[in-house]
Formats: sequence, C-alpha cells, structure tokens
Amino acid sequence: MFGYVIGISGGVSAMKVFLAKFFPSISRDPSKGSSGSGNYCRYNDQLLQLFTSSTYVVGLISTFGASYTTRNLGRKPTMLIAGIFYLVGTVLNAGAQSLPMLIIGRDFLGCGIGFGNQATPLYLSEVAPPHLRGGLNILFQLNITTGILIANLVNYFTAAYPWGWRLSFALGGIPSLLLTLGSFVLSETPNSLIERGYLTQGKQVLEKIRGTDQVEEEFNDLVEVGVASSLIKNPFRDIIRKKNLPPLICAICLQFFQQAGGINAIMFYSPVLFETVGFGSNASLVSTVVIGGINAVCTIISMVVVDRFGRKILLLEAGVQLFIAQVGIAILLGLGLKDSVNLLTPMQAMAVVLMVCLFISGFAWSWGPLAWLVASEVFPLEVRSAGQSITVCTNLLFTFAMAQSFLSMLCVLKYGIFILFAAFLVAMTLFAALLLPETKGIPIEEMSGLWKRHWLWRRFV
Repeated sequence: MFGYVIGISGGVSAMKVFLAKFFPSISRDPSKGSSGSGNYCRYNDQLLQLFTSSTYVVGLISTFGASYTTRNLGRKPTMLIAGIFYLVGTVLNAGAQSLPMLIIGRDFLGCGIGFGNQATPLYLSEVAPPHLRGGLNILFQLNITTGILIANLVNYFTAAYPWGWRLSFALGGIPSLLLTLGSFVLSETPNSLIERGYLTQGKQVLEKIRGTDQVEEEFNDLVEVGVASSLIKNPFRDIIRKKNLPPLICAICLQFFQQAGGINAIMFYSPVLFETVGFGSNASLVSTVVIGGINAVCTIISMVVVDRFGRKILLLEAGVQLFIAQVGIAILLGLGLKDSVNLLTPMQAMAVVLMVCLFISGFAWSWGPLAWLVASEVFPLEVRSAGQSITVCTNLLFTFAMAQSFLSMLCVLKYGIFILFAAFLVAMTLFAALLLPETKGIPIEEMSGLWKRHWLWRRFV
C-alpha cells in the first residue's frame, strides 16, 4: 500500500480532469506554474506539492504513536492499525469533493504509512532466520515497488475517463483490505512476545517459524535481550546513550541518503517530468509503467543476491551507477530543455528515459531495499522499536521535504537540481564505504559485536 500511495499521486497529478477540479491554476495554463513560467516551472504549484507531501509529514508524526504500539502491543496490532488508516484514507480520497477533503484523505494514508513502516520491517527481520534475513526483509521493498507498478498501470488505464482519478484512488482499498485482514492471520514475532513477558508463547512461535523444536540457543539469546529490553522504561532516552549512537547515526544517514539522491522526486513526479521533456500525457504514463516494471524486477534481483554478496557491495556499485544516471539527466536537459523552448530531439528525450531507468534499476537493487534492511538489523532489541521509529521518521521527513520542494527547485535550479542530487550521491557512496559495517549473516541478538570491530564505531561501544 505504501508503494501504491507513492505511485498513484504522480499519475493523477498528470490527469487533466483531476487538475481542473483541484488545481485549476495549472489546468488553465499548463505552461505556467504559480511561481513562474516555462518548461521547468509549468507544474510549480505549492498546493500540488502539498497534495503529495502532506502524506509524509503526517506519517512522520504518527511514527511516535506507532513506536508505542509496536513496543507495548506488538508488531501485529500495529499493522492492523495501519490497515484501518489506509482504508479510511482511500475512502476519503476516492470520494473527495474539495481540496481539503482530498488532503485529509492523504493525511489518513500518511498515518497508515507511519504505522505500517514502523511494524513491517521489524516483523520481517524478526521472523527470518539469519542466513535468509536479507532476502526476506527485502519483501518489504518488493511490495513497495509492486505497489508503485500497479499504481502506474492503474493510472494508465484510468487516465482516459473523467472519473478515472477516483477509480485510481479507490483501488487502493484492495491492498488496504489485504493488510487489515492479513494482520488477523499472522503470528506475533517471538521477539515481541518475549520482550513483553510471554515466554511460553514466544518459544512456541519460534519453534513454528523455524520448523523445529531445537531452538533452545536462539530462545535463550532472545530471553536474555528481552529481559534487558524490559528494564528500559524510556527507549527514546536510552537510544541516545553513547553505546547506541553508532546504529542510530547509521540508520539516520541511510534514510537521509536514500532520499537525497533524488529517488522520490523521480518516482512522485515521473509523469510530470516526462511531460516536461516533451512526451504527451499518455506516453509519459507508459514510461512510468516501464519504470515501475524495472523497479520491481531489480528489487527481486536484490532479494536473490543480498545474502550471497552482502549489503555493502550492492550499495557501493549502485552509488557509481546512480551518479552516472543523474549527471546524464542533467547534461541532456541542460543541452536541450530551455525555459521557453524544448530543443530535445526524440532521441534525446528517449535518452532521458533511459537515464531514469538506469537510476531506478540501481536504486531498486541497493539503496531502496537495503536502507530499510540494514536499519532494521542494527539496533539492539531494547531500543529497536524506538530505533525503527526514528528510522521511519527520518525517512518520511526527507520524503516530505523532497515532495514539497522538488517542483519548486526544478523551477529555480532547472537541470542543476540533478547535479545537486549527484553531489549527494558522492557523499552517500563515501558513507557506505567508510562508515557502514557489513551485517550479512549476523544474528540480530549478536549485532552489538559488529560495532566493536569497526575502526571508528568501536570508540563508542
């Protein structure tokens, strides 16, 4: 559902009927935004950006409530709450009669994102065996990319109808309902049960998910960290203790760099971007469907190789690939797309699409899934709910900033915005090379030893 929310907003923003109803200033003169004119400023409208970004600032705030429910009620009830928020938001968006109603619906979706992103990565990392944890945890990102692809397909087929945008929003009720009903079927994680004192049930679930009753060693490790966790009364205060700073800093940096490279600017506004470089509305939607497909396929590749090659090598390779793609986009737009005239040839416009595809593919098998995976692995159990809350909060904070500012920055910086993204990608790659430890194959309850062997972080722990 998170992926569907990401994908659906960009597509409906390119639908003329939707723009005419909620953003008439853009609809009346598509060559002018609210703060400028020309190719780079045609969609520069603060309310249009608020339609996308409000979801994420509300999601950011809701993560703190989600942290409480995850720690005190469990991962399973938190996912149920997320599903209910998603359902309410879907109904409000599909039936929206005014811009405030539309944005309130998006805010309910934001609450769903905050609760869902808090619980789901934790759930996956805690039920997975260590040697498969990477691939199974990437199921979270795979479902995001699948949701984006489905949203792109829905937008393509509904764009021709005057009520198509309503149907695009309404179909989000299907994954919302699946999440809500699925939360009744799932077992709670053994980590959560043991942390809350349900030792017998925790051991039974552990035996069930491992497929054997020979789980004494793992169970004893979980009990040990569970006892330590139960003694922590304020995990948000404990997480800033010196020994917990290395995973906290790494988790925050992972989320910052994931967004600073420009991924959600491209995913949110790819139909708008492709229309800007000269594609018609239908052609731009087709291009986003292709991108969604590449995104999903490359996420599957990440699932297959992450536990074989490790996290760092994928992050480092992708850093180079993403840098090349963003510089390529900047050069192509700088040469051919001027304020008042589009000099891009069809071949150059297609090259922009290819550069975007190169960027999406590299992101999808690296920083997309692995920023969530590594952040869910590195925190000790006693502060894991707080750590995941801060992880989600950081991600949504920078997602909000990007969604609210990208079209305005595109208007001001023009093709230079992609050079700015490339600069962040250089810093991102250096961070992965020098400061991020490899977590492949290390049991979560033994993760603290990882920091003691790192050249920098051992000074903290």
